[in-house]
Amino acid sequence: MNSSETMLQNQAHHTSSRNDEVWHVAFCVDNHYFRAMGAMLASLVANNPSRRFVFHVFAFAISEDNARRMRNIEANPDIKVVPHLVAPETFAEFAEMIAKSYYSLSTFTRLIVPATLKDQTDRVLYLDADMLCVGDLEELMTMDLEDSTALVVDDVGWETANGRDGRYSVLGLKHPRYFNAGMLYINIPAWEKNKVSELAILALVSNPEKLSFNDQDALNIVLDGQARYIPVKWNYIYSMIADLKQGRQAMSPVGDARIIHFAGLVKPWIDWSGHAARELYVRYHALSAWSDLPLDPAPLNHKEMRVYARFLIKRGHYARGLYWNARFLLTAVRRKLRR
Repeated sequence: MNSSETMLQNQAHHTSSRNDEVWHVAFCVDNHYFRAMGAMLASLVANNPSRRFVFHVFAFAISEDNARRMRNIEANPDIKVVPHLVAPETFAEFAEMIAKSYYSLSTFTRLIVPATLKDQTDRVLYLDADMLCVGDLEELMTMDLEDSTALVVDDVGWETANGRDGRYSVLGLKHPRYFNAGMLYINIPAWEKNKVSELAILALVSNPEKLSFNDQDALNIVLDGQARYIPVKWNYIYSMIADLKQGRQAMSPVGDARIIHFAGLVKPWIDWSGHAARELYVRYHALSAWSDLPLDPAPLNHKEMRVYARFLIKRGHYARGLYWNARFLLTAVRRKLRR
């Protein structure tokens, strides 16, 4: 066990101030996202040191290495990590649609989280792995859920032919709001009673061409009028790529954000971005059970190659930019030929 794992194990263990209430937090990941989840998990513990956590990790496969790292975290008596292996057959009825999607299959596992946990807790905080907790969550975790199926935060950046409207007009929602499903604080009994997961799956199967953002769109349709919107600080969406397109590498102020969501293609564990968000990520990555794994030194797929090429050219590194643009074109052609 390395020193970083020991730091994480000891971070939350303050028996004199420990609250006996357990916070249930769920993640849905694949083997490529365990490192990111580890940093988020470490940030939750570091910023809520007197709390007890049960982390539920939903995945289609868990490598022995990742399983070992999760077991090591449990040396801290205030943390329990529960793996939930998901059978791919669960999603067979809309597998074709998922295959054409930008998102990985693991994104859809949040639809089965409430049913899986209903005998263990009546509330669960679902979080995407590309987030970092940067403050105390006591206010969020003690919110009243009685009159709401879930607590959510408005999404950002949506524009239609009629102007910026949050995408609600595209989906025909009765209420003019659209939330980002990267953070869902779920009232499990209400969710199950209202058959949210079943109706979301039905929406996905029935309207694949309409639901460009898959289960997020489906959940917005089903929870229209059932979800309660809470302040943006609980899911502060930060676009690193927007900064980089403007030639900015420093992080912009995030106000009173408690959870920062690094949505979009460029993530804080990408070393080649040159963005200062890497420093924030590294701070918590160093506390995680995955701390020995390096950041991504170079683009891993054709989309990242294209972005990197553009960044290099914008910064005046023309030769390297043209090299990565050629890599992008070659990779994209090979990918298309394999289809």
